Amino acid sequence: MASWDKLQKKLASLQGRTLAAAALIWFLLLFAGLFCLLSGYVLPQAEEDAPITAQQQAVVPTVPVPPNAAASTATLPAQTITIPTPTPLPPDATPVTDPNALPPLPWGEFGYGIAAQMVIPVVGDYSYTPRQIHDMLGFNWVKQQMRWRDIYPQQGEAHWELYDPAIQVAHEMGLKVMISVVDAPLWARDYVDDDPLGAPPADLQLFADFLGELVDRYPGQIQAVEVWNEENLNREWDTADGLNPERYVEMLRLAYQAIKSRDATIVVISGALSPTGVTQEDPDKPGRLLYMDDYAYLQRMIDAGFLDYVDCVGAHHNGINMPPDVGWNEGYNDPTAQFRGPFDSPHHSWSFKSTLWDYHAMIQAAGYSTPLCITEFGWASAEGWTQVPPGFEFAWDNTLQEQAEWDVEAFQLMRQWGFVRLAFLWNLDYAQKGGMGETDPNAPYSILDFNGAPRPAFDALSRMPKIP
Repeated sequence: MASWDKLQKKLASLQGRTLAAAALIWFLLLFAGLFCLLSGYVLPQAEEDAPITAQQQAVVPTVPVPPNAAASTATLPAQTITIPTPTPLPPDATPVTDPNALPPLPWGEFGYGIAAQMVIPVVGDYSYTPRQIHDMLGFNWVKQQMRWRDIYPQQGEAHWELYDPAIQVAHEMGLKVMISVVDAPLWARDYVDDDPLGAPPADLQLFADFLGELVDRYPGQIQAVEVWNEENLNREWDTADGLNPERYVEMLRLAYQAIKSRDATIVVISGALSPTGVTQEDPDKPGRLLYMDDYAYLQRMIDAGFLDYVDCVGAHHNGINMPPDVGWNEGYNDPTAQFRGPFDSPHHSWSFKSTLWDYHAMIQAAGYSTPLCITEFGWASAEGWTQVPPGFEFAWDNTLQEQAEWDVEAFQLMRQWGFVRLAFLWNLDYAQKGGMGETDPNAPYSILDFNGAPRPAFDALSRMPKIP
């Protein structure tokens, strides 16, 4: 117990500073969005954003930002990304729920997954959360984020005890485990400012070595690894030279080789980009970017050859207050919505459907058939609450019933579209385990409430047909 308490205090100390910086960015971006009266957005997921508590080692979703912000920043080059038309075109029909009505997928079964905080057991029982996922929801995959610097706060000092029981029990319960690995220890970096954010190591081989150690520690217990998270955001890639798609591809190449040399069956997923739809310079650090347009970043990754080093292309999307079957330019409007960005300022980054289909089209245009793995998606609802986290006001527009319907429909559409391999809903239990109440940016997405009771989405997802 003493070692557990010591570890938790250490994690809280590391993560508290990051939350303050992330919160400041949220307020700045929210102000910019309101000032411009239009919006694109930076998503969670996710990932799996910035950490917020010792219990929530996860990516915090981030706030809307204007899609044309780059146009008002004269120092940034114009970015024009031509998106080819995907083949086949997106189906407009009602999602298919009959297992016999859809063809088999080239890679085998479709992965129904959810992000959960397995390292925090319920009443001391590590099997409780996996049983909820496997036995009650009927899902076959779980996502757990892992912070490298939690394992190695000091060089040569490993602390696997936070993850060992969670991964072992999930495997024993019949779940396939996806680990999303982020955040280099401070000792491995060559750039650390006054308030360090997430960052890769100076020597990328150190990260590949850590992934090799991860696979060796859990043989046969990990089925997929996501290599980093939202690397088009400064808060996840805070380095001396700033955001750098080509540098990320080199990291991915080394990671792929380290993983595959140990277990060729593990699915290697590229770090999911945050669907910003815009490039924005840091006003306090000229020349450095706070975030980069995900389409521009993805194209540079493609040009650098990243598709040779992945089994699956990671993607995130938060539907904000639009249904999953609606494209950004299809004229959808909710006249009752308080948050007007998607309706008054249409932009592709608002749309779950548009973002996923555009990524797919860009991959096809490069001559590849690599599927997508959606490592965070979901709809937020604050129905019945007295407040929402700053920047998440769109959660007021989604009822609990809409959250349930859209979470289910998104799963059905992704299986039907045929180019998604794995999909992880964001999230199961962060409201219950976060300890922050209604101020927790992850809580509006949870399908368990603050007391651990199911929200309507939990029941709807448990009844949803799981088409392999």
